[in-house]
Amino acid sequence: MNILIIAPSWVGDMMMSHSLYQQLKQNYPDCHIDVMAPDWCRPLLARMPEVRKAISMPIEHGSFALCKRYDLGKNLQNQYQMAIVLPNSLKSSFIPFFARIPHRRGWKGEMRYGLLNDLRANKQDYPLMVQRYVALAFDKGYIPAAEQLPIPYPYLQVNAEQIIQTKQHFTKQLDYAENRLAIGFCPGAEFGPAKRYPHYHYAKVAQKLIEQGYAIRLFGSKKDEVVGEEIRTSLPVEQQRYCINLAGQTDLNQAVDLIADCVAIVSNDSGLMHIAAALNRPLVALYGPTSPQYTPPLSHNAVIIRLIEGGLIKVRKSQDSAEGYHQSLIDIQPEMVLAKLDELIGKAN
Repeated sequence: MNILIIAPSWVGDMMMSHSLYQQLKQNYPDCHIDVMAPDWCRPLLARMPEVRKAISMPIEHGSFALCKRYDLGKNLQNQYQMAIVLPNSLKSSFIPFFARIPHRRGWKGEMRYGLLNDLRANKQDYPLMVQRYVALAFDKGYIPAAEQLPIPYPYLQVNAEQIIQTKQHFTKQLDYAENRLAIGFCPGAEFGPAKRYPHYHYAKVAQKLIEQGYAIRLFGSKKDEVVGEEIRTSLPVEQQRYCINLAGQTDLNQAVDLIADCVAIVSNDSGLMHIAAALNRPLVALYGPTSPQYTPPLSHNAVIIRLIEGGLIKVRKSQDSAEGYHQSLIDIQPEMVLAKLDELIGKAN
């Protein structure tokens, strides 16, 4: 059986979708899985052995582009027996319909009656996003309850030789700290500072770790370069050479290699946090207004710090500090992070 997956458009969601691919291979051992996703996803999909190929989704996130979707679907006709649509939007269900894929599965989401013919409506029975993804691997009538649902944790394949080559590519940046084990920080967040651990707290953690003999690598996109510099320049001058700001300098493949090379990671709730979890790095995950009850790091090697209770706080801007940081993240003191990090590294050793 050939299965087409219409994939999500965010890094964290893409990583969690790997649990679905693994479960599909368990349920349908002879199936072939192709994933339609934005081109930036290709480095991640290439590291998931369950995926046969990635198919480019050339339509920008949020764009309706019905004619383009029709053309994409028409080009896929007679190739697949099943489609699974992970986004909840109406527009995401058009391509499998236009491709005339016989079995089209997904959650109810927006009005998709007819477009999907295996429509699931009991989303509330599966509180975790990854549970909702994995539940779609099962035929109707045979879906385990949330408590019995198997959750294969996402993982990414890495190659030691490729890691060495990637490090050599960044020889100039990593030169000062080449003899130190590295700890990675992922200080960025898609929706601004309300989801970010304060840069001055990151700097305090970095200072202590550098004093202990570690180097710090800062990861993120181009827009995270500024917060990376805020962390680095908050350090004493003599320590700054041991804090390498790689935000905006790596592509996704390089970031995966360099994160895999770290002995541990400290991260806000972000896509890179889910990548670190998939690489099974010792991980301290810092949560504020977003909820680990919905999208926790899927790793036995991760510890979550969150000081407030309850689910998601729908906040995109915060008035709790001049920098826009949320008070629940301000309250996570550097000493708490260092204690959890020390515990994780100790277990790993």
